[in-house]
Amino acid sequence: MIRAEPAERQKRIPVVVHAPDPILREGAISQLRRHPEVDLVDEATPHDDGVALLLAESLDQALLSRLRRLVRSEGLRSVLVISLIREAELLDVIESGVGAIVWRHEATSSRLLRAVTAAFHGDGDLPSDLLGRLMNQVSMLRPGAVANPAAQTSHLTPREINVLRLVSEGMDTNEIAEKLSYSERTIKNIMQGLTTRLNLRNRAHAVAYALREGYIS
Repeated sequence: MIRAEPAERQKRIPVVVHAPDPILREGAISQLRRHPEVDLVDEATPHDDGVALLLAESLDQALLSRLRRLVRSEGLRSVLVISLIREAELLDVIESGVGAIVWRHEATSSRLLRAVTAAFHGDGDLPSDLLGRLMNQVSMLRPGAVANPAAQTSHLTPREINVLRLVSEGMDTNEIAEKLSYSERTIKNIMQGLTTRLNLRNRAHAVAYALREGYIS
């Protein structure tokens, strides 16, 4: 007997592609069109329950503002496909609410699908080298620089620390659940609870907070 997938996993993922030129846009759309899990949506179509895929060579203020608007105002998850992120820009990108980042030279069809799926389900997906740079960047900041000042009296529980440590190692929700013998729903609830309590944007922002405050290393 074949077990039915949960409704959450069966749902097609609405994806809208934003690119600086039509060639890049059509290239990304062509890559994503191969996957039946993806429902490509036009930019002009109203949507608030999907993923915005943004392509760029490098970060500028206009792109950062657009990321923030898509995440905070329109309620979309976001995937950033980019060639270069400078050290000084790294925390700005994380705090904008980006759910996944893909280097352009690694942006194959399967890699894009993985990032879109992770962002949509709230798992997060950062390149391993970017996680290392994030750790270095955070280590140079003053205490509390990656979190809301009002949250500084809050503390992480041992269970939250365990989950964040595995997130920092690049594990997704399913892998963390198996490692800790929890359900995927429990892991998601733990992450949602701590990000809401500490006013953090997403998993990457939560990892940055935990690193700087010394909960994980």
